[in-house]
Amino acid sequence: MSSNQPHQTPDTPAGTRGTPDARQLRAILITVSLALMAVIASVSGLNVAQTHLAVEWGASQTTVLWIINIYTLALAALLLPLGAIGDRLGRKPMLVTGLVIFGAAGVVAGLAPSAAVMIGARVAAGVSAAMIMPFTLAVITATFPEEERGKAIGVWTGVAGGGGILGMFLSALLVDVADWRWLFVLPVVLVIAALAMTLKSVPDSHARSTHSFDTIGALVSTIAVIGLIFVLQEGPERGWTDPVTLISLAVGVIAAVAFVAWESHRGDGSLLDVRLFRERGLAGGSITLLVVFGVQAGIAVVLFPFFQAVLGWSGLLSTVAMMPMAVMMMTSSGLAPKMAAKIGARATMTVGVAMAALGLALIALFVSVDGGYLSILAGMLAMGIGMGLSMTPSTEAITSSLPRAKQGVASALNDVTREFGTALGVAMLGALLANGYRSAIDDRLDGIPTGAADTAREGIANAIEVAPKTGGHAQDLIHAAQQSFVDGWRQAMWIGAAVMGVLLVYVALRGPKNTTPVEADEEADSAARAAENVAAR
Repeated sequence: MSSNQPHQTPDTPAGTRGTPDARQLRAILITVSLALMAVIASVSGLNVAQTHLAVEWGASQTTVLWIINIYTLALAALLLPLGAIGDRLGRKPMLVTGLVIFGAAGVVAGLAPSAAVMIGARVAAGVSAAMIMPFTLAVITATFPEEERGKAIGVWTGVAGGGGILGMFLSALLVDVADWRWLFVLPVVLVIAALAMTLKSVPDSHARSTHSFDTIGALVSTIAVIGLIFVLQEGPERGWTDPVTLISLAVGVIAAVAFVAWESHRGDGSLLDVRLFRERGLAGGSITLLVVFGVQAGIAVVLFPFFQAVLGWSGLLSTVAMMPMAVMMMTSSGLAPKMAAKIGARATMTVGVAMAALGLALIALFVSVDGGYLSILAGMLAMGIGMGLSMTPSTEAITSSLPRAKQGVASALNDVTREFGTALGVAMLGALLANGYRSAIDDRLDGIPTGAADTAREGIANAIEVAPKTGGHAQDLIHAAQQSFVDGWRQAMWIGAAVMGVLLVYVALRGPKNTTPVEADEEADSAARAAENVAAR
């Protein structure tokens, strides 16, 4: 154990006798997977209903984006503080409370009479999601024995990685066959099932801390996350030099620096011991997840316009087209623990990152308008496999870097990293694609009326919308926009592949050596287990 590891009182199971048997462990894993799926599906589900929301309430695009983004903002901002609170008060009570509020928020959102009510419901959903998400993973690390923990985390990462795509598919299906309000039926049903199983199957666990709660650290971390996530969400819309964007960036950066300084000063009683980032496991796992989830989210943003504007597919068919990547991701997430047991966590992560980089390169090499879906399928499959292989050992490296007493915080850090990566990937790859598109289409607008040409420069969807107004130039403009989109995408993919190449070198040299869980106090933990066994007799 590292010499700078702070002293913690061992994790204390409550309400259980001895170690759960295989049937109980299976029930726990199903329970947390259902809860996690409800949270993940709600992140991406409303994306397929943007037009419906705007028409329903006459809402502006800015309002619609806030309805979608406020959920992620509230979720990301409160993960660390609520993770720490749950570690102290009990992970099961926090999970149950979160599920109840989340379900109620879903019902209100489904019946919302106005955009204002919808935004309020989404805030409540985001706050309660921050009460659920960390403890879906913390329950696994607190209850599963070491020999089974890797497999369970593999299932968790598969749901976390592929659940968004699966949720988007089911949401698109509901919008197509019913109404956008039915989108909320899926998460509410999942939450009801998860709540019933949590009350029946999930044991409680908590940590007895000798330190007061780090209130200042919690507040500063919340401000930092809000500021930085807001920049990534609003920057593409407002502009990166907009005063609001710059002020938010300054607040986020200053708060982040203050958080690191405060946590370093507070030491053992800190919300998150930042000294642990000196170790390979926490740093390597966090950086890998940040980049991998960034690439995944960025790819999703690019794929939908390709399917819909270039190939002319419906929203439902577009989500079906993404399923092979999700299936590969979920399958390889489950296989990653076995691979890590044979060749090591670092080697498994290295193979995964290499596969993801290969997938990006394959898309960049072969994507074309005429080649259609088949021109990107091999790249999508390689990326799905690579992301699954890299996510599971990265997640386990993060959770095993913190003591059992702080598994809520460890899980929250894992989730915050994912949310930051997602927001960063959407902002960065989206900007690269937009810039590449504009550069490419400028050389293809000869003969197009000035007004239509200016509209076409804004994006491929704008170009296709304005094309019928250009008379005989319509097909030329559509073809120019489609080809320019592919050119911009190719450029973004090469840059993404280069980033993954840098990550590959880093993981190969500085990845975690192993994922053996950290024990806060070996002797105390052994004594706790002995006492538990006596009680069981």
